[in-house]
Amino acid sequence: MPIHLNKPTGFRGLTIVLLGQAVSILASSMTGFALSVWVFQRTSSATNLGIMQTAFTLPYLLIIPLAGVMVDRYNRKLMMMVSDLAAGLGSVAILILLLSNNLQVWHFYVVNILIGLGSAFQWPAYSAAITTMVPKEQYARANGMMSFVQAGPGMVAPLLAGALLPLINLQGILLLDIFTFIFAIGALLLVHVPQPERTADGKAGEGNLVHEAAFGFKYIFARPSLFAYVILLFIANSTLGFSNAVQVPMVLLRTGNNSLALGAVETAGAISWTIGSLLMSTWGGPKRRMHGALLGWVGFCVTGNIIFGLGKGVSVWVPAILFGGIGSSIGVATSQAILQAKVAPDVQGRVFAARRMLTWFPDTFTPILGGLLGDHWMEPALQPGGALASTLGRLTGTGSGAGMAAIMIIFGLMTTVTMLSGYLFKRIRNLEDILPDHEKESPAELVDAAAT
Repeated sequence: MPIHLNKPTGFRGLTIVLLGQAVSILASSMTGFALSVWVFQRTSSATNLGIMQTAFTLPYLLIIPLAGVMVDRYNRKLMMMVSDLAAGLGSVAILILLLSNNLQVWHFYVVNILIGLGSAFQWPAYSAAITTMVPKEQYARANGMMSFVQAGPGMVAPLLAGALLPLINLQGILLLDIFTFIFAIGALLLVHVPQPERTADGKAGEGNLVHEAAFGFKYIFARPSLFAYVILLFIANSTLGFSNAVQVPMVLLRTGNNSLALGAVETAGAISWTIGSLLMSTWGGPKRRMHGALLGWVGFCVTGNIIFGLGKGVSVWVPAILFGGIGSSIGVATSQAILQAKVAPDVQGRVFAARRMLTWFPDTFTPILGGLLGDHWMEPALQPGGALASTLGRLTGTGSGAGMAAIMIIFGLMTTVTMLSGYLFKRIRNLEDILPDHEKESPAELVDAAAT
């Protein structure tokens, strides 16, 4: 009898894996919080934070099509470990530089490149693994569990980091981070992650590495409804990226670099993601999942961007992000559940990777552009007597952080309009009807091509 038959799988196995991830993410969130404040306090530049994000995103997106091929070709559990290993090595590098008194801002760019390369394997591997570990009707709940694990640790990470830093210093936080990566890999070793059976779509995508990497894009382009939805997400991310780039700088600028205020906001965001994830884990989302995918993100943009930008303190920021995070949790889980039901399991690695590369591409430039826009144009324009002080200043006020707030409001409104426009296009709003579920034998591309 194969050894893996004695290892847990299904929801039990998934729970063990996600428990390991929860512990690891908790420590990584503590490290990320401390290091982000470290960089901004030394540079006072939103652009530097944007470069850090781009240093992660660009290599991530460049390699993710190949990572999708690897996920479909090889053992998915092994691919899931690659991300933990890369992130662990990144923490080791930062710790060594810190202990040798050589840590500089540009080192974070290099480390983020390494982490981005490893993380390219994580999302397609975990998303595809869910499909083989749990039944289709449980996809939304499983995605809710995964979102919960990603968000839950953030509820306590800023508080723990603040409490532990005086006791064990930054190097202690980094050591804790490294040990938790080992724990996460150990949890993966305990479970069995089934490999998918080969399907007609999988056989059609077989070939050399380049052919298989291109298959995910061809799969999306051959299905107009899916392609239209991907374009919608691309446009939405293009505008949302500007808002996301300036949130941390806005809070720090408006509070005089108060890390406690930033910690309160980030904790509130993690709580809201956790609540939304728990909601999805028990509820499973609306019967019409496209409503959750579109309206969930509308809710996030209205509260987590527009109202957040209008606020001038934690009394507004905390409740705004609490409501916004719930909406984004619903949007993420339902959108992913749609694709998991429609795409054949043995090609999900490639298709999910292609979809992420297409929809996340704006994140390679919006963090830097958002930072530049805030640092060099909007912030000066919204100082007392600035070019926009008498107009936009009526909404945002003037002074430090007002320009960043204006960016959040303007681009949050643009993203809201973009997501609502999905209802104007039949191919998007009826995507669930147009594309058959993956276990049906009708060729999806023929069904989709016939839709009007």
